[in-house]
Amino acid sequence: MSDRQDLGFTPNEMMTIAASRALKNDDVCFVGIGAPSAACNVARLTHAPDITLIYESGTIGTAPDVLPLSIGDGELCDTAVTTVPVPEMFRYWLQGGRISIGFLGAAQLDKFGNINTTVIGDYFHPKRRLPGGGGAPEIATSSREVYITMAQTRRGMVETIDFFTSFGHGEGGVHRQRLGIETSGPTLLITDLAIWKPDPATKEFTVLSLHPGVSRQQVQETCGWKVKFAAALDETSAPSELELMTLRDLQARTRAAREGTAKGKAA
Repeated sequence: MSDRQDLGFTPNEMMTIAASRALKNDDVCFVGIGAPSAACNVARLTHAPDITLIYESGTIGTAPDVLPLSIGDGELCDTAVTTVPVPEMFRYWLQGGRISIGFLGAAQLDKFGNINTTVIGDYFHPKRRLPGGGGAPEIATSSREVYITMAQTRRGMVETIDFFTSFGHGEGGVHRQRLGIETSGPTLLITDLAIWKPDPATKEFTVLSLHPGVSRQQVQETCGWKVKFAAALDETSAPSELELMTLRDLQARTRAAREGTAKGKAA
């Protein structure tokens, strides 16, 4: 699969912008680092200026000028409305039902939205150890809804994940309800190729929209399970000039800030 530079944007840019569009001005969003952070901040800088962004370190209402490298990035605290202790963040804000959207990434994902960010291979004899869950397991069960972003690969989108880090829809159907989990779980998956939503009954992710220039074959070739496509398949709207400019400016500021930090340390 080649990127879509000929259309004026890359697959990652399309993914980030499509994800940003899903956010509303009144959302309270628990933000993951990486692609989720980029999407949330593009939304804040375009159509959702009043969105409340919350990071795991306890920063509430943060409005970073550059994308954070981690939840401990000083940019988050410097631009936040307030910073609260992590236990308060989880107990009062997250478990108190005040988070409308939990925005997560994944190293491995299955068709029911279960996420692995812990280990590839056997847990005790792994091929690779990953950063782990952090607060993602709690975000996945306590946020009213969960949005997931990730680039499509057969290694990432698998039939069976190697480790359950964050619970999605389990075995599908009403598995969440059987376990007493009252929140909706994953309601949206946005990749660099398509927009997916869970089937209302089975909870299996189904492709609703292909990004411009993407074929069904490309989606299937980069996914480890048999993909289901909606009967009325849409095409995702291409990024607008404003959306692309906002994302690229944000990324340029981030690169410049990181390069400046690296030069300062070297000196």
